[in-house]
Amino acid sequence: MTDKNAYIERTKAQLDQWNAEIEKLKARAEEAQADAEIHYREEVAKLQEYRDQARERLAKLQQASDAAWDDMKDGFEKAWHSLSDSMNKAREHFKSTTPP
Repeated sequence: MTDKNAYIERTKAQLDQWNAEIEKLKARAEEAQADAEIHYREEVAKLQEYRDQARERLAKLQQASDAAWDDMKDGFEKAWHSLSDSMNKAREHFKSTTPP
């Protein structure tokens, strides 16, 4: 497996993990009381937006030619780290506001 393919597969695995987390949080939001449910749904929407942005960037990276791969990978990694940080912050915020 080439470096490009391995990198893309690792990135897809992270997206799958995020998607599973989002689904769990959506289920918790549905179980929440009405006033808390609105807040949870807003947080889930943010997480879905971050995930969707990452998917779009990954799709562009997958379409890159081998010649453009290194340049695009550098830009993708910067964006990926930013998205990952945002995802982590949103996830932590959601956990800290979840009732016991």
